[in-house]
Amino acid sequence: MFFLLNLLGVFVVVCLVFLCSPNKKKVKWKSIIVLLAVEALITWFMLGTRIGSWVINQIAAFFTWLISCASQGISFVFPSAMANENIDFFFSALMPIIFIITFFDILSYFGILTWLIDKVGWVISKISGLPKLESFFSIQMMFLGNTEALAVIRQQLSVLKEHRLLTFGIMSMSSISGSIIGAYLSMVPAQYVFAAIPLNCLNALLLASILNPGDVSKEEDIVYVPPKEERKDFFSTISNSMLVGINMVIVIAAMVIGYVALTAALNGILGFFINGLTIQKIFSIIFSPFAYLLGLSGSDALYVAQLMGIKLTTNEFVAMLDLKDRIQDLDEHTIAVAVTFLTSFANFSTVGMIYGTYNSILSEEKSGIIGKNVWKLLVSGIGVSLLSAMIVGLFVW
Repeated sequence: MFFLLNLLGVFVVVCLVFLCSPNKKKVKWKSIIVLLAVEALITWFMLGTRIGSWVINQIAAFFTWLISCASQGISFVFPSAMANENIDFFFSALMPIIFIITFFDILSYFGILTWLIDKVGWVISKISGLPKLESFFSIQMMFLGNTEALAVIRQQLSVLKEHRLLTFGIMSMSSISGSIIGAYLSMVPAQYVFAAIPLNCLNALLLASILNPGDVSKEEDIVYVPPKEERKDFFSTISNSMLVGINMVIVIAAMVIGYVALTAALNGILGFFINGLTIQKIFSIIFSPFAYLLGLSGSDALYVAQLMGIKLTTNEFVAMLDLKDRIQDLDEHTIAVAVTFLTSFANFSTVGMIYGTYNSILSEEKSGIIGKNVWKLLVSGIGVSLLSAMIVGLFVW
C-alpha cells in the first residue's frame, strides 16, 4: 500500500506542476517520460550496485580535492576562522566560490569546458529531446551548485533571451554546492546525498521544461564562444574571474542574511498573535499530504513534513541537524526520503541567491526576470525535492 502511495506521489507532483504551467500545449511529454525512466535507472544503479557507489565516490573525491585547494587559499587569509572545528557557512560554502569559478574559467579559456558543454549537452539533449545548454547545465549543477554553475556559463547567459534566462533561474533552485557535501555527510547517510544530487539536476531539467516550456531553434541552441578580439590574456582572465567570484560571495551573503532575518521577523509577528506559531509550522501542515505521498505514515509523515517546513523557511542545514538527532529512531525508508528531500538549496533564501547572482553577472534589466517569477522558482524547487525523494523512496524499503 505504501509503495503504491509513493508511486502515486510521482504522478501527483508532475501533474501539479503541469497545472502551474502557463503554456501547457508546448510541454514535451516524451521528454518527461524518458527523463523519469533514466532517473529510475540511475537510482537503481547508485543504490543497488557496488560499481555505482564507487563511481559516485570517485567523482565526489575530485570535488573534495577542489574544495581542499580552495580551503588552502582561504586559510592563508583567514587562518583562525579555518582552524575552528565548526567552520562558518561564509567560509565553508561561499568563499570557495572564488577558486571554483577561477578553476572552471581556466578550463573555458583553453576550450575544455566549451567542448564539454557541447558534447555532454548533446548526449543529454539527444536522450531528453531538450536543448543542449540547458541539458548540460543540469549536469553541471551536480557538484558546482547553482551560483557557481551560473557564473561559469555567464558568457552564454549574456546572449540569451529572457525566456531561456528564466529557465536557468528555475533550474537553479534545485542544486547544491560541492563545497558543502562534506558538511552534509557529517550529518546524514552518504548514499542518499549522492543519490539526490543527480536526481535533483535531472528533475530540475524535467520540471523546468513543464513550468517554462518553449522551443529553441538550432541557431539558438549553441554554446556561445566570444570572438577572438574579445578574448583577454590568461592572467587578465583569471584575475577577472577572482573578482567576479568575490563579488558573488558578497551579494549572496547579503541575500542569505536578509532572507533568514526576514523569516525570523515574520515568526516574531506570528508569535505575537498566536503563541508558538511560526512560518515553519504553517508549511509543515501544508506539506503533510505530500509526506504521506512519500510512502510514510503516522508520526513519521508528520515529522518529515516538519522537516520540509524547516528547510523551506530557513535552510537544509537546520533541518539536517534536527534529523541527525532523531535518525536512530527512524526506519530506512523514512531516512532515505527525508535526506533526499533535504539535499538541495530549495528555500526562500535561494531565490535571493539566484537573483543576486543574476544581478552580479547580467544587467539589472535582465535579472528582473527572476523577481517577476519568484513563484515559479519556488514551485520548481519544492517539486524537484519531492520528486527526487519519491523516486528514491521507490527503491528503499
